[in-house]
Amino acid sequence: MTMLALLRHGPTAWAREGRLQGRTDLPLDAAGRASVLGWRLPREFRAFRWLASPLARCTETAALLSLNPEIEPRLIEMDWGRWEGRTIAELRADPGQRVAQREARGLDLDPPGGESPRAVQQRLIPLLAEIAVSRAPTGCITHKGVIRGILSLATGWTMLDPHPVKLEWDAVHVFRVGSGGMPRVLNLNQSLAAGSHRIGSARPSTRAPRGAAQDEGDW
Repeated sequence: MTMLALLRHGPTAWAREGRLQGRTDLPLDAAGRASVLGWRLPREFRAFRWLASPLARCTETAALLSLNPEIEPRLIEMDWGRWEGRTIAELRADPGQRVAQREARGLDLDPPGGESPRAVQQRLIPLLAEIAVSRAPTGCITHKGVIRGILSLATGWTMLDPHPVKLEWDAVHVFRVGSGGMPRVLNLNQSLAAGSHRIGSARPSTRAPRGAAQDEGDW
């Protein structure tokens, strides 16, 4: 089993506004850069091999953390197609988008002109298998859709219900990856606050309430 640490990029203007970002290549905003500069990556992770999505919000996060990752295209965010730049509230208010019907497909949710969560998983599994074969502890600076996809693989979550745990986005999520690329949860929500120096140090991984309204934090 090979250790895998996942870190979402810092905040952007669209993230603060609850807009679906997808492949839109936005930089961090000023507050997002300040947030990342306040993160303290635990020492254990600094010795990892690091990979990053090619989008600017990930490469900028890496630079602010003084990491020099390899660019890995398979870590790019889920493609939201014609939904990019819109909020979930806006989409739900538009009957033509058939959001409820699409949400009911879980892993097969299909934004018009975009990519399903299952398709994200299908491009990630070969990468995870390569990481497992390498046996090199690996960190990835990536996106919410990628982290959700890996959490789904690790837990069997079908995305028909809210997250099995509440994920924090200023934290590291740690998995172990076995042969074939299948991940297992090791430790979620490891804090990036100053003073968090151990892989075992984490915030409580609380279960999301069943039936909770989905928002940008759940997609």
